[in-house]
Amino acid sequence: MKIHHILSILAFAAIVASCGHPSVPTNAQKESRLPNIFPDYTEVTIPCNICPLNFAVREGASEVVAKFTYPGGEQIYGEEQKVLIDEQEWKKMLKASKGKSIGVEVYAKVNDQWKAFQPFNIHVATDTIDSYISYRVIQPSYVAYEKLTINQRNLTNFDEKEIYNNMSVSTEENGQCINCHSYQNFKTENMLFHMRQGLGGTMIVTNGELRKIDLKTDQTISAGVYPAWHPTKNLIAFSTNKTGQSFHTKDLAKIEVQDTESDLILYDVDKNEVSIITELEDELEVFPTWSPDGKKLYFCSAHFEYKIDSIAQETEMIQRYKDVKYDLYCADFDPETKQFSNTEMIYHASDTTTQKVGQSVTLPRVSPDGRYLLFAKAEFGCFHVWHSDADIFLMDLKTREVSELPTVNSPRSESYPTWSSNGRWIMVDSRRDDGNYTRPFIAYFDKNGKAHKAFEVPQKDPNFYTFFLRSFNRPEFMVEPVKVTPQEFAKKAKEDAVKAKFAKN
Repeated sequence: MKIHHILSILAFAAIVASCGHPSVPTNAQKESRLPNIFPDYTEVTIPCNICPLNFAVREGASEVVAKFTYPGGEQIYGEEQKVLIDEQEWKKMLKASKGKSIGVEVYAKVNDQWKAFQPFNIHVATDTIDSYISYRVIQPSYVAYEKLTINQRNLTNFDEKEIYNNMSVSTEENGQCINCHSYQNFKTENMLFHMRQGLGGTMIVTNGELRKIDLKTDQTISAGVYPAWHPTKNLIAFSTNKTGQSFHTKDLAKIEVQDTESDLILYDVDKNEVSIITELEDELEVFPTWSPDGKKLYFCSAHFEYKIDSIAQETEMIQRYKDVKYDLYCADFDPETKQFSNTEMIYHASDTTTQKVGQSVTLPRVSPDGRYLLFAKAEFGCFHVWHSDADIFLMDLKTREVSELPTVNSPRSESYPTWSSNGRWIMVDSRRDDGNYTRPFIAYFDKNGKAHKAFEVPQKDPNFYTFFLRSFNRPEFMVEPVKVTPQEFAKKAKEDAVKAKFAKN
């Protein structure tokens, strides 16, 4: 009886194991192509600490099986049309494959016939990635901002939490938009995000202390818009913008966002003071970003002269929006005196003497080692998330040579590039899936300055992006989660903002 009982337990365990790990088909017909999987993880290079790369097999199959081979072992997965990887087994695979590769063989049963597709590799870098990213989750509906959140996601697993939800304070009569979250040196002790419309103000966390600030002064165009924390000082560079939108009836790009005015300001967090960085006539300055040592400020600026006195500037901008082309600049900065000097153009994207059509640069970001600078570039304008021709480019700051990143870009819009804290990973917003929704993609950037194939941030359900009808905007890397709770942000949001003071340079 005892032996029979033991055999029954072993038989049951074998059945359970076979259900969790299916067998590889032995009679599969070989295909001469890679499988159609979503997200596309074929031949990508991934961090050695990332969550499982679950994927769906889109071959019209009734069953799928995937065999993962790694140094010292193998695992087999398959659940209807999905490949869902056990998290603990995945960690074991990553550890064994660090600096090497995991081989993947995909099988699909189509019309009762198993097919074996060409195998591919998932390369595992020795470099880790920051554990957290954050992004704004928004409906891409042009004007609506109900149910807006800023979320933080743990890349080592699938945990996701809200940093702030505007529905905690919004009402039907008084809605609130939130955007432009930013951190100092990838840490969250010093961070900020903006609230606009209802209960507007800038939420600034300094050394863990939360304040709500009104950055608009009588001497500035607006409150702070696009932010950049100084890496060593309690200083934040902002653009100030007078922004408008126009809508197309025939163009596939349904919306154009333009600035009719914009300048750069510096906010001293400790003194609660705003001062002017640049306010040049006929220049539209935007998108400040610091060098890692805090001694240079990079930004974009477009030279634009209004020519029609008989109409409003907003109307002229709508008529001439394709004339707005931004170049890349940098200025020296003394962190002790807070003075800027030696402003120079370092990339003349709008130049038409060397190219038929001038281009427009936006969203510069400097690598943590100070060697490289990423930016987005399209034919015109500053809001490239709506431009299908927008791509990510790389500048070598030693040589000032500019190159496109074909392994990162796609035929659709790429925008908002950013670096991981170790400089080995690039993250961008991309609309390559369907042209409508921006989603975060990550690419390995090796020590030789080469960008590898970009891959979509993994989700537990590989069909998540297909059915989640929201955009992920402004993705940012973080080395730690935000410690201020959504409830604490909501409570502070309901308080009056503290007015910033204006200080002359």
